[in-house]
Amino acid sequence: MQIIIIIMLLALLFVNNTNAQNPTRAIFADSSEKKDMNEIVVQSTRTSRTIKNTPTRIETIDGEELDEKNNMRPSNVSMLLHESTGLQVQQTSATSGNASIRMQGLDGKYTQLLKDGYPNFGNFASGLSILEIPPLDLKQVEIIKGPASTLYGGGAIAGIVNFISKMPKEKLEGDFILNQSNVGQTNIGAYISKKNKKIGYSILGAANFQKAYDVDKDDFSELPKSNSFTINPRFFYYINPSTTMMLGNSFTTSTNTGGDMEVINNKVTSEHTYFEKNKTLRNTTIFELEKKFTNKNSIKLKQSLSFFDRHITIPDYNFSGLNTNSYTDVSYIFSRRKHMFISGANIIFDKFKQENINTHNAQSFTVGVYFQDTWDVADKITIESGMRIDNITYQSIIFKNNQTFALPRLSALFKLSNKLSSRISGGLGYKAPTVFTEQTESMQYRGITALSNVTAEKSIGATVDVNYKTNISADLDFSVNQLFFYTQINNPLILESDIIVNDFFVNASKPINSKGFETNLKFIYKEDLKLFVGYTFIDARANYLTTNQFLPLLPKNKLNLTMMYEKEDNFKLGIEGYYTDKQYLYNGNRTPSFWEFGFMAQKTFRKVSAFINFENFTDQRQSKYKTVVNLPHDNPSFDAIWNHTEGFIVNGGLKLKL
Repeated sequence: MQIIIIIMLLALLFVNNTNAQNPTRAIFADSSEKKDMNEIVVQSTRTSRTIKNTPTRIETIDGEELDEKNNMRPSNVSMLLHESTGLQVQQTSATSGNASIRMQGLDGKYTQLLKDGYPNFGNFASGLSILEIPPLDLKQVEIIKGPASTLYGGGAIAGIVNFISKMPKEKLEGDFILNQSNVGQTNIGAYISKKNKKIGYSILGAANFQKAYDVDKDDFSELPKSNSFTINPRFFYYINPSTTMMLGNSFTTSTNTGGDMEVINNKVTSEHTYFEKNKTLRNTTIFELEKKFTNKNSIKLKQSLSFFDRHITIPDYNFSGLNTNSYTDVSYIFSRRKHMFISGANIIFDKFKQENINTHNAQSFTVGVYFQDTWDVADKITIESGMRIDNITYQSIIFKNNQTFALPRLSALFKLSNKLSSRISGGLGYKAPTVFTEQTESMQYRGITALSNVTAEKSIGATVDVNYKTNISADLDFSVNQLFFYTQINNPLILESDIIVNDFFVNASKPINSKGFETNLKFIYKEDLKLFVGYTFIDARANYLTTNQFLPLLPKNKLNLTMMYEKEDNFKLGIEGYYTDKQYLYNGNRTPSFWEFGFMAQKTFRKVSAFINFENFTDQRQSKYKTVVNLPHDNPSFDAIWNHTEGFIVNGGLKLKL
């Protein structure tokens, strides 16, 4: 009751004495349609087309929602993705908080994470990637669901999430944030950028500090003691009006320690000995050179080199190694009448070197060529067809294999009227074998043998969506996006155990199938009051299982509700509700379903904004049903994570925008 009273008082405070404005920005783009005055140019298809004229279905999270989610979780993008329809943030460790992104119910390894089109977040880095991407410098996030291998190659089976950075403008841009929460988290972040005739720059800096937090008083942390630091400078040289060169470097270092609270507080005893410590260092250097021609043709060279060093330590066990990734891509875009063509080639080298021992030393080398044609057949029909051919050599210390993949993809956009449109898309994909999965991450890679005699997983998938928008009245706008999806993964790589209790990967003889649909509704009243409804239904099964075939830790039904009221440059109020259906555990048992709710408020005073956020204010958490940690203290085991672990969080702070 006290929380409800506080929320009501805050609402009255923020609404009082407001001035009428005329905001035109939507909170998020959950379909392919936006208001005409808000043309969004998407980058993930490389065609520089607006979102409503792109045959590939792309969801964008931009402007206002990025700002809102930055209030809720300034340290990383986990909250941004957790509350998106059809996406699931799956926590893989009860003590360290590591997590991965699931799309269409499939394991996180099938979703490719990109930063400005660079695939530097896979394999050994994948379990911590979303925890090490700060949202402060993001312009928008683009999500492609379904096969996206033509431009991005292996790993994009379920889809891609592309985090797009802001670009320097002639006017100095600056964003600063200071945040504090009741669970002991402090966040400080700054972003500045500027452009002149020849030189441009952008710099992101972020520091995050978290105290160990034990909400259920079971002597084990739900949030680890952690600190992280990120610095990301980028420099632009405008050689001439048509040629731009960019050089950037992103450096992140972090340490987090979870487990027994006594151990974290340096009070080790014979009973209190368990901990899990992660130390990481990530450094990525990128280089781009782009030349534009007078006929809108262009050529672009992209190069990145990434190092990810990670040490995992628990009592009597250590796993550590260095993951090196090199990505080179050259592409040429050219137009002919009603066609826009993209042709290109890329080379990807990925190597993992384990420290001290070489059990999981592995590397892969991929050479790919691709071609895509976007054809404006008529005013109301656009077809996008593409083909990629990849040759990949991958090896462990035991075996070596080489495979070649032909990956066709076809998308079509039909503008049936000015209110109704539809997209159809389908294609093939693959995923090279790796020991780095959600399941092995939760085991700290203990007891996992090296890959041997396995082949790449192959997929076929398709999506169909329908978009409709209309004006219900002069003051009420309505739009709906209905998506249907299907993915089949053949030769899925699964973890099995032998009689010596070693775990090893094999290719299953039967596929994984994921099918379902997403429904997104959007209501906008007088451009100030906005209601968003998102519903996801997923039926994902592992056909190689003989008993329960439903994929574990996957709710069949999810419902997202968001209502936002705002006056631009004045205030905003938002309330959210999320329903998660029952889930199967690995042992075949089912979890309860649950609701969670949140509330946020922000008041702007010229360049300064004050915000407060009540996340999960009904204190929904897994330990209310059963403790996640199973004793004894000195050798605990942990249940799989299917709910929140940290419970209710309230945070607030200040933002300065130049």
